[in-house]
Amino acid sequence: MKIGIVISTNEPEIVWNAFRFGVTSLKAGHEAKVFLINKGVEVGEIKNEKYDVKKQTDSFIENKGEILACGTCLRSRQKEGSNVCPISTMKDLLELVEESDRVLTFG
Repeated sequence: MKIGIVISTNEPEIVWNAFRFGVTSLKAGHEAKVFLINKGVEVGEIKNEKYDVKKQTDSFIENKGEILACGTCLRSRQKEGSNVCPISTMKDLLELVEESDRVLTFG
């Protein structure tokens, strides 16, 4: 199954759980792709002792998950793309929705 995950928050527990779900999906043999939008593009800056978001995003990438990030949302925060937040477009989000069997939103 192809799973699309849309994250629109920078709230540590929510982002942590979204990526935990993504990792679990990948380990179960599914394909998973994350699209970061709104405050979700700030995922690389989340620091929290209880919810280790970096560990989960690293695990997601290590397990062959793909992460995309809204370029407009990045630019509005004077940010550039990175390996965690590569610059993407609404067309990429549409493609994620069209190709996914299921789409979940967090945030």
